[in-house]
Amino acid sequence: MSLSQRRRFPRRRTSVGASRDFVTGVLIEWELHPLIEDIALCVSELATNALLHGAPPGREFCVDLHRGGELVQLEVRDSGPGQPVFRRPDHDACSGRGLHIVNELADDCGVDDHVVGKTVWLVFKTPVSPLTP
Repeated sequence: MSLSQRRRFPRRRTSVGASRDFVTGVLIEWELHPLIEDIALCVSELATNALLHGAPPGREFCVDLHRGGELVQLEVRDSGPGQPVFRRPDHDACSGRGLHIVNELADDCGVDDHVVGKTVWLVFKTPVSPLTP
């Protein structure tokens, strides 16, 4: 079984909360309640980065969720230049910790470059359901 949902968001501060609400609703629909907190936190970070560094004025960013087998993949695509770097933050830095947190929560992560923009993706293993008698 493979499921997929996508939504576009305008370059506005309110889009961070809207993207969080979107993934929460999808995960509830897919009955993946144990993943909600981690994926909602991750989409908040990636959406914020798309707004601050990725989506040029007047553009949108896109959030996708894919479920296949035992994995859920979260993708945030924007049309801006630049490449996020998943690295340990400098202890004295005021920013740069978000991608480190995202990297720690996800089971895998990466960035796909496109002719215009990029997609930052995260993979999460779905929880194992207990066997019912």
